[in-house]
Amino acid sequence: MLAVTGHGRGAAAALPSATVISDGGRLERRLGLGDAVVIGAGSMVGAGVFAAWAPAAGAAGTGLLIGLVIAGVIAFCNATSSAQLAAVHAESGGTYVYGREQLGPAWGHLAGWAFVVGKTASCGAMALTVGAYLWPEQERAVGVAAVIAIALVNIGGLTRTVAVTKVLLVVTLAALAAVVAAGWGSGEADLARLTPVDAGVLDVLRSAGFLFFAFAGYARIATLGEEVRDPATTIPRAIPRALGGVLALYAVIGVTLLVVVPVDLVAASGAPLRLVVEAGGFEWLGPITRVGAGIAALGVLLNLIPGVSRTSLAMARRRELPIWFAHVDTRRSLPLRAELTVTAVIVVLVLTLDLRGAIALSSVTVLTYYAITNASVLTLAAEHRRWPTWVAVLGFVGCVVVAASLPLEAVVGGVAVLALGVAIRLTSLQFRSR
Repeated sequence: MLAVTGHGRGAAAALPSATVISDGGRLERRLGLGDAVVIGAGSMVGAGVFAAWAPAAGAAGTGLLIGLVIAGVIAFCNATSSAQLAAVHAESGGTYVYGREQLGPAWGHLAGWAFVVGKTASCGAMALTVGAYLWPEQERAVGVAAVIAIALVNIGGLTRTVAVTKVLLVVTLAALAAVVAAGWGSGEADLARLTPVDAGVLDVLRSAGFLFFAFAGYARIATLGEEVRDPATTIPRAIPRALGGVLALYAVIGVTLLVVVPVDLVAASGAPLRLVVEAGGFEWLGPITRVGAGIAALGVLLNLIPGVSRTSLAMARRRELPIWFAHVDTRRSLPLRAELTVTAVIVVLVLTLDLRGAIALSSVTVLTYYAITNASVLTLAAEHRRWPTWVAVLGFVGCVVVAASLPLEAVVGGVAVLALGVAIRLTSLQFRSR
C-alpha cells in the first residue's frame, strides 16, 4: 500500500522523500498513560545510574552533582520539546518526524540518523554492562546472549515488553533502595565529602555529558506515537512524569555515593555503587547490587531496541532507508524486519565495542538529536506551544555546549558519523534523481 502524507513546513509533496511507504498496516494503539510512564522510566533507570558516575567523577570530582543538575535541566527542556512535538505529530519516529515536518527533510534525516547511531551504540553499551556486572570474565558472550534474549521478548509483541519492563523496573528500584539504605545506615556517610568543588566549567560540562547518557531514555516515549491511546494527551503527560521521578532518584543516588565513597575511588571504579555497599560492611548486599545493575541494563536494552527499530521504520516509510524495513508484521503489530536487523547490528557492536567510548559517542549523537528537537519546537504555531519559547532555546544551547564539551575523540567521531549519514542521503537522492 502506498500513502502520501504531509503537513507542516517539511511536508512538500513534490519531493520524493516526502513519500511514505506503509507496507503491512499501522501499529496498534494499545498503551495507556501508566504504560508510557513505565516504558520511559524503564528506559532511563538502567545501566547509566550504575555506570555513568565513574566517568563523571573522573571529569569533575564532586562537581558532578552540578553536572547532574545541568544534565537534568537539559533533559527537562528536551522532554518538554519532545512532548509538544509528539502532541502535534502523533506518529512513530520521534524527532526524525518532528524535524522533517517542522524544519525540512534534511534535518529530519539527520535527527533520525543521529538517533539510530546513538541508540544503537547505547544498546551495545548496555549489553556490555550486563556482562560486566553478571559475569565479567565472559562479558561479551553474556552481552550477546542478553541481546538475543531481549529480541525474543520484543518479538513477542509490545504488550509483553511493557509487562517485562515493569518487572525489571521493580527489581532495579529495589537494588537502588538497597544501595541507599546501606550507604546512610553504615555510619560512613560524611557530608563533608561533598566539598570542596574545585572543578572548572569545562569539567562540569563534561560530567553533564556523561550523566546525560543516563537520562536519554525518555525519547522512547515519543517514539510510541502510533502505539499509545490518545497520544496528544498521553505523551505530553508521560514524558515529564517519567523524567521528574528519575531525576529525583538520581539526585539521591549521587549524593549517597559521594558522601560514602571518596571521589577518587568513585572515578577509578567500574562498579561505583557496589563500593557504597561494601564501605559500610554490607558485603552481602554486593550480589544484589550486581544483579540489580545487570537487570537494569536489560531493562534499558528491552526498550531501546524497539525505539531504534521504530525510527528505522519511519525512515523506511519515506524511502530514506530501504523500503524492506517499512514492513509491519500485522500479527505481532511490530516492525519485525527492522527489529531483527537492529538486533544483528548490536550483536556485532557487542563483539567489537569499547564501553567508555560508546557512552561518549552516544551522548554526542543523541545531544545532536535533541538540539534538532528543540529547534523544531521554535517553528511550532503558537497554539501548539505548551511551554515558553525560552525553554526550547535553553535546551538547544545546552545540547550544543555539552556535546562540544565531551572528550575530543568522541566529538570528532560523532561529527564523522553524522557527516557519513548526510553523505549517504545525498548519494541516495542523486541515485533516485537518475
